[in-house]
Amino acid sequence: MKPGETMSGDEMVRLCKEHSMWTWAKGDDVNPLPVVRAEGIWLYGPNGERWMDFNSQLMSVNIGHGHPRVIDAIKRQLDTLIYTYPGTATPVRARVSKKLADLLPAHINTVFFTLGGAEANENAIKAARLYTGRFKILSRYRSYHGGTNATMQLTGDPRRWPSEPGSPGFIRVMDPNPYDYSFGDSDAEKVANNLRYLEEVIMYEGPQNIAAMFIETVTGTNGILPPPAGYLQGLRALLSKYGILLVCDEVMAGFGRTGKLFAFQHGDAPGAPFAPDIVTMAKGLTSSYVPLGCMAVSDAIAKHFKENVFWGGLTYNSHPIGLAAAEAAIDALIDEGMVENAARLQPVMTAHMERMKQKHPSVKAYRNIGLFGMMDLQKDAAGTPAAPYNGGSPAMGALGKFFRDNGMFTFVRWGSFMCNPPLCITEDELAQAFDIIDRGLAITDAAMS
Repeated sequence: MKPGETMSGDEMVRLCKEHSMWTWAKGDDVNPLPVVRAEGIWLYGPNGERWMDFNSQLMSVNIGHGHPRVIDAIKRQLDTLIYTYPGTATPVRARVSKKLADLLPAHINTVFFTLGGAEANENAIKAARLYTGRFKILSRYRSYHGGTNATMQLTGDPRRWPSEPGSPGFIRVMDPNPYDYSFGDSDAEKVANNLRYLEEVIMYEGPQNIAAMFIETVTGTNGILPPPAGYLQGLRALLSKYGILLVCDEVMAGFGRTGKLFAFQHGDAPGAPFAPDIVTMAKGLTSSYVPLGCMAVSDAIAKHFKENVFWGGLTYNSHPIGLAAAEAAIDALIDEGMVENAARLQPVMTAHMERMKQKHPSVKAYRNIGLFGMMDLQKDAAGTPAAPYNGGSPAMGALGKFFRDNGMFTFVRWGSFMCNPPLCITEDELAQAFDIIDRGLAITDAAMS
């Protein structure tokens, strides 16, 4: 079959399953959507099917699909310079480097471009170790930082298990919001108790041995968990006390998703902007139109690597096409008020979620920050999750099928489902999504014991 020839959905799926491997799945079990085009918040199949993209694909198409501003920028770049090796200076690299320096906190003015978020985190591990001369890295159990060798060990969720034993030197700690218990009822209790526990772990591991702590500023796939009030400031102070770098992984939470350009800005205090040492980003950086990631480092770290070799780099770092997409995607996000739209629709989404909880006994809990949300379901009045940790259930499988059959794409994971639409979504479209959710929750209600 030649490019441009019409292909049925069944043929697309058959050939892809026959000749492709699939992420995080058995090839025989996948049932992929046959998608031929996408526009705004919608995905389209070969036979006129339409699905609302209520997860922005991998929480990444922040500006929506097919934005002409980004497409035009990519086309212009194709006409001038498609590729040069990472050791060259290019106009688009200069512009995007300066743009990010202007958007990040005042003490962060230097960036290192990669192809994605995992690679950005891999380089942040290298930078932290080379800069501090220390080896150990802290991260949290309710985290995901990438699927490469080192980032799999940085990750806390069960996807790391098949990769073990992995690279040494990674220490995982509990989040302020663990899965099965709490550090306290109030935010103040959670923060105080978690940081006291974290300081004890630091003592056991030897602060002189710990290079950095990585956090998803807002935990992503493992719960969509905004940090308790005061946590970011308290964590910053604790790590600074021991000379441990703080790396904020903004791959999923950044670029407007939480109602601020960067999620760590929720940690700003009056007259004291929140100050991570390293920020990693991808996904919304280009709205996933073209692969690109980025590590941004503080001026102190940048100075070190002006005087010392940074031992990192791959063939496609600072790729001109990815940078052109990033430049246009950032401009579209900011100029069209999508960050503000995410903030404006935060209480609207919260109200829809509360309505679902009041109506449906299978809804256990919900939360969202900006347009970054999740709903947790239960299978009985005692609050037992609708599916176990790292597992599924017939009811959750049926709910996922209902969403797809009724024109909505989102992720159903364990006993929860995601609510992460593109930031260009309207209030009416958000209501359409929750109408589908409303009807689908009858399935999990009926499954309650």
